[in-house]
Amino acid sequence: MTKRRDFIWHSITGTAGLAVGVIGLASEANASTAMFSEQIKPDAFDLGSESIQQKVTPRPVVPMTEALLGVKPRSDYGSLEAPMQKMRSYRPLDLNAETWKKSNPGKGFKEWASQARKHLRSGLHCDLPPVDLNASTLERIETDSFIREKIEFNTTPWFRVSGYFYTPKNVPLPAPALVVLHEWGGPMLFGADRICGEPVHPIIIKHRATYSSGRPLADWYASQGYAVVTIDAFHFGQRSPRGINGLPESFNAKELDDATLAKYDSLTREMLYLGVRELNWAGATWAGVNYGDDSRCVDYLLSRKEVDGNRIGCTGLSGGGWRTNMVAALEPRIKATVTVGWMTTGDSQQAYNLAGAVGSFAMLPGVWDHLDIPDLISMAAPKACMVVAGTKDPLFPPLGKNEAFRQIADAFAWAGKPDHFRSFTPEKEHCYDLDIQAEALAWFKKHL
Repeated sequence: MTKRRDFIWHSITGTAGLAVGVIGLASEANASTAMFSEQIKPDAFDLGSESIQQKVTPRPVVPMTEALLGVKPRSDYGSLEAPMQKMRSYRPLDLNAETWKKSNPGKGFKEWASQARKHLRSGLHCDLPPVDLNASTLERIETDSFIREKIEFNTTPWFRVSGYFYTPKNVPLPAPALVVLHEWGGPMLFGADRICGEPVHPIIIKHRATYSSGRPLADWYASQGYAVVTIDAFHFGQRSPRGINGLPESFNAKELDDATLAKYDSLTREMLYLGVRELNWAGATWAGVNYGDDSRCVDYLLSRKEVDGNRIGCTGLSGGGWRTNMVAALEPRIKATVTVGWMTTGDSQQAYNLAGAVGSFAMLPGVWDHLDIPDLISMAAPKACMVVAGTKDPLFPPLGKNEAFRQIADAFAWAGKPDHFRSFTPEKEHCYDLDIQAEALAWFKKHL
């Protein structure tokens, strides 16, 4: 039996009039259906300034029960949980695609997407200054299927990143290319090495067995005819902090025994909150740094004669899936994406699971007041975007995944490209296994 709940909000400004939007639905059977809206009139409050008085009407706080979410809620801030959900109810989500379309009759998808991208870019605080990549190759390994180079290049005047570039063999060059992004969860002292080359440590063998059916994803995509670039994300691999919190000034993670690796990994994770504060105090965000680095990966691909610059895609699992969402939303040179294991809606996620799923890379004050997570893919249209969400993935509730897919599909239809979005919901845990790899490859072959 399907159970339906409607979240309705409206905001009143001096000249904007009434805006009505809707989010939320659930089914114990994982079904997804469209919802209706109705006007409500709870108490409003004033947000004042010298130049404007804005009336804001909160959206109703609907208890996120297990029946509604499709799973038992996990988020619990004790006595502060109720105020947090009440606080969220005052966020208008006025740039959510569905809401904006309803409150701006006669305006089109391109107008919404332009506003949404502008708001997201502003919230990232990632205005990249000009930079010479000054790329270098440190190592070159040749196999029957590809040539893999260990590389370094500048992404900003203050960051030089390390990673790998692959040239495929047995295909015409220049070849289509992929930016392949590693996961957040896993051993922090490794980044690109999780998905590239022979396992450099026993923990990598275990990691790949859990998340990618034992395959190094970058190598596999290269063997399928794609040029590939992948880098260490900020705070991962060779970009993890050294010389603080008991971490030596210098060490090679590949040479650490299991006990020492576990100790150093724990110490590195303890530095996450300091990393967020350091970035924010420097005027940046973690998400902005990641997006800036990932965008520079496209610059790097375009610097290589082996790459067809008109056929570039992006993919990743988990935290890499989140980064893929950002790239899809904002990087115009990317033509196709496959996001694996990161899609939900804000309301459902806040109630279900913040501690276990939403990391520092997603913290963007001022952005999620107005946009919702599905909008990252919605604003990517007309790019070809596939989003994979396993029905057994414990990080995100069925309500969030189903409602996100509904909203994205509607947005792509609004953009006139309904066939450029695909949701794939296999009976899988949180992974990028052989079956998902096959579906992703087919998507890239079709659109690149």
